[in-house]
Amino acid sequence: MKIALDLAEKARGHTSPNPLVGCVIVSPDGTIVGKGYHHKAGLPHAEINAMADAGSRTQGATAYVTLEPCSHYGRTGPCCEALIRAGIRKVVAAAGDPNPKVGGRGFARLREAGVEVVTGVLEKEARRQNEVFMHWMETGLPFVAIKYAMTLDGKIATAIGDSKWISNEQSRTYAHRLRSIYDAILVGKRTVLCDDPSLTVRLVEGKNPVRVILDSRAELSPDCTVFTDGKAETLWVVSDQLPADKTAPFAALPHVEVLPVPAVDGHLDLKVLLEKLSERQLTSVLVEGGSEVHGAFLDARLVNRVYAFIAPTLIGGRKNLTAVGGIGAASMAQRISLSEPAVMNFGHDIMMTGIIERE
Repeated sequence: MKIALDLAEKARGHTSPNPLVGCVIVSPDGTIVGKGYHHKAGLPHAEINAMADAGSRTQGATAYVTLEPCSHYGRTGPCCEALIRAGIRKVVAAAGDPNPKVGGRGFARLREAGVEVVTGVLEKEARRQNEVFMHWMETGLPFVAIKYAMTLDGKIATAIGDSKWISNEQSRTYAHRLRSIYDAILVGKRTVLCDDPSLTVRLVEGKNPVRVILDSRAELSPDCTVFTDGKAETLWVVSDQLPADKTAPFAALPHVEVLPVPAVDGHLDLKVLLEKLSERQLTSVLVEGGSEVHGAFLDARLVNRVYAFIAPTLIGGRKNLTAVGGIGAASMAQRISLSEPAVMNFGHDIMMTGIIERE
């Protein structure tokens, strides 16, 4: 199963909205005869690739798969039927598939055909590997991560918006890797006004995420890079109360979609926004700020993971921007904690990541 999980990981950033899945076929004498993983949405699933690798050696074999084999017809046929036809005697699965189209039906069909089914082997690891897919299927909302680079005293920019560069090149390269594996990247208007960023993947190979720009009052110019470079699709998120003449210049731009969302006192309803992103099969969102946007998502309890890059430098100053704004906690009892924390080193920088604990 560890080999199957490693295989699945090879496709990170390429399978959305499908999950990461790996499969290993083992012959009756205990020899690995086939390996495969799901490369990309629309292409053959992991089980099909592993059986193709095994060729005629599937009769009586055991299939180790990181997720329940599918039982429905989509862009590809049901894997459970293919396993049955190939003479697989036993299926060992790490985790069930929360997709309502599967949801135990794959296991049931295999058992009905006389295939032995074992579940729960390295289930925690498999669910963590597919944390985005699991969350999207179980909640109907995209998985949200916030990412920021901060100084040792918790600042992400000076009062005038200068933040280049807090983190080093190694950290920035990994940050671009994160962009390549999330479906969308989200920032507020202040970030666009201060930096005029492209919000694309440049330091690593990979796909550019869909750019989501929060601008409730339509204060940005249509000349900003995110609206004009054509390097990625851009969703310009505004209040649904704005008159058409305010949004018309943006609606006419290629690769730009105006996305109206309810707003109260200029604050967009972030949950409704996430629902609209989910409708577009955007299963994950990397929020890159700034401070008030981070705070708004955390205050709304919509964040699932945090990536905090910390540089060994200080800038001080009451007016310099902290990593998280918003309302925040009134007492330590209301603090937000991370579970499964992990630390990575990037030269002199460190990066801490973890999952937001839920009650």
